[in-house]
Amino acid sequence: MESALEVFVAQGYHAAAMDDIAERAGVSKPVLYQHFPGKLDLYLALLDQSCDTIIANTRVALESTHDNKQRVAATMDVFFEYVAGDTGAFRLVFESDLTSEPAVREQVDRVTTECAAMIAHVIHDDTGLPDDASRLLAVSLVGMAQVSARFWLSDPGAISKSDAAALVAGLAWRGIRGYPRADEH
Repeated sequence: MESALEVFVAQGYHAAAMDDIAERAGVSKPVLYQHFPGKLDLYLALLDQSCDTIIANTRVALESTHDNKQRVAATMDVFFEYVAGDTGAFRLVFESDLTSEPAVREQVDRVTTECAAMIAHVIHDDTGLPDDASRLLAVSLVGMAQVSARFWLSDPGAISKSDAAALVAGLAWRGIRGYPRADEH
């Protein structure tokens, strides 16, 4: 799996070859096919693993405190940590060259859907906003986290990861705190 991740991240799905993956893993191509019937199956397994990681880390961030300002900061940190990871796995989730494949699109959308659902639950519980409004705000926060983290990584500026995450968390917090807690009405 590590070898396949390296090849897919470096070459993209279309340019990656099962021969390259087998060679990098130190196995024969038939052995590789014993575990994965095809390149798409291998890619989907890696994608699923990558999506699970960011969703699980978002859950941990949200459950780490009941202080919403700290929740926003912890959640933004999740996305910045994820894109800064050594493996480049975020490219499978956020920069896939295979998003026209329905199974891939479903996995990629799962990150936004599941992370936003967790955040929407917190927004709804704390503000009393309707589910649809809470979900829209949550998707907006997830989008802000994804796009800004990817931009930070691609921009060779002088902003450290922690400073970048703190800047975006500050922006998000200044916006979301405008929705008062239901117990403050």
